[in-house]
Amino acid sequence: MIRLLPLAALLLGAASAPPQAISPERLSADVKTLASDAFGGRAPGTPGEAKTVDWLIAAFRDAGLQPGGRGDSWTQDVPLVRTQLGSGTVSAGGAPLAIGRDVYLSTVRPVTRTTIAAAPMVFVGYGVSAPERGWDDFKGVDLKGKVAVILVNDPDFEAKPGDDAAGKFGDRRMTYYGRWTYKFEEAARRGAIAALIVHDTAGAGYGWATVTAPAGENYDVAKPAASRVLLQGWLEGAAATRLFTAAGLDLAQQRRAARRADFRPVMLKGQAFAADLPVTVTRAVSRNVLARLPGSGHADEVVMLGAHWDAYGEGAPDAQGRRIRPGANDDALGVAGLLEIARSAATGPRPERSLVFGVWTGEERGLLGSETYAADPVYPAAKTVANLTLDILQTGGPARDVMLVGDGKNALEDMLRDAATAQGRVVTPEALPERGLFYRADHFSLARRGVPTLLLMAISGAPDLVTGGRAAGQAWLDGYMRCYHQTCDAWDAGWDLRGAAADVDLVRMVTMGLATSRAWPDWKPGSEFAAVRAKTAGERR
Repeated sequence: MIRLLPLAALLLGAASAPPQAISPERLSADVKTLASDAFGGRAPGTPGEAKTVDWLIAAFRDAGLQPGGRGDSWTQDVPLVRTQLGSGTVSAGGAPLAIGRDVYLSTVRPVTRTTIAAAPMVFVGYGVSAPERGWDDFKGVDLKGKVAVILVNDPDFEAKPGDDAAGKFGDRRMTYYGRWTYKFEEAARRGAIAALIVHDTAGAGYGWATVTAPAGENYDVAKPAASRVLLQGWLEGAAATRLFTAAGLDLAQQRRAARRADFRPVMLKGQAFAADLPVTVTRAVSRNVLARLPGSGHADEVVMLGAHWDAYGEGAPDAQGRRIRPGANDDALGVAGLLEIARSAATGPRPERSLVFGVWTGEERGLLGSETYAADPVYPAAKTVANLTLDILQTGGPARDVMLVGDGKNALEDMLRDAATAQGRVVTPEALPERGLFYRADHFSLARRGVPTLLLMAISGAPDLVTGGRAAGQAWLDGYMRCYHQTCDAWDAGWDLRGAAADVDLVRMVTMGLATSRAWPDWKPGSEFAAVRAKTAGERR
């Protein structure tokens, strides 16, 4: 396999595009359109999806790209099941739990009603089974027909010196074991009928309003590879404390116990869980959008760029009566960035390798579109040089740095640093690794298949803004997080997108550096994805 060439040399051609290759004005105009009320919040399986997909196809065609799907298609089908819980009752130990205030629930099972009568509740610590790390929270306890109550994040998230968990899961850097998706899947594998994660803002990386934003709606692929719990959701922190107290337990003490290797699951005595909630089930075929710029010499080798087109559609009215959650930054701005890279690439000399743009559905519902693609790729993972993903960019103006999610993963990070140097900027590793952002965006679906990935996501830390420094960057971040998945994540004429345009241009430079070379970036030693990539080494020349 040809190894990576000197990184600076790869970027020479990439940096030669016109100075205004990425236009802040065009970014703004595209977001204004995609985040408008006419697109209805871009929820999968809605009229907003049809409008979004049609608009994206037209935009890529106008940019000079070709269909990137199978059979000269612009799209890839993603069969989905959508579920929506209706009004009903939920209780623990006979005491009612207020939906939306005390507990948040959804289901991904295609059933007409979720009924649980007097199911025992079992606290299973962090809900982690990691034999390679010498950790097992379950100790063989049978969860069949029970409700698993689980702490968010990793066992070492709150670990103190001397705790058995200290350092076993990357300290403050979240592993996949800390993600709610893993915890629900593990509970299902062990036969639990339901799983509830105890919410705290620090451990989750977002507040309770973000948890409740889907309003009982959920999605899943039509034929999931694994089983699912009947109900999944979250316990609000104060409600969880009351629940443990009613069971004669101290939640803070149980948190400490869960950081020991000898922790064993604990029954919440007298706190049988009951729920009776109707479910509306609809089926839809959603679509990924795939666009391609064929390579001139090695067209079978693909540099892939990704973003997700979906947002949260309509929900309960906010204080101003707004129902549409437009997802302007998350991720219409990332989609606009892809379109800018496509326009730039299509107007310059044709690269040797093909560029493929994947605009995914169902990211907000668990990376469903990108996972569907990764499980059935149009372009084999072995010949996919890299995946570069845009998901939330900062709108506060020019910055001295760019935030890197997942520092230490692969050689693409070194290319990013060289590109930043060419811009007179630096790369700053994510300041909030405990949020597990590396496992929360669409690139992860490709990373699991061994494809080297690079993710730009501005909520990984406060940018060092040229005007106001890190303090101004923190103010921007705090303001955005109040709108994360809310109705106020809306297009704003006051955005300063010069910093976002510069970040998109970094991705363009790395993309073109790879597309005009014979380089094959690789995972760094110790990466959990290196072994998967190595299995296909013989297919890359």
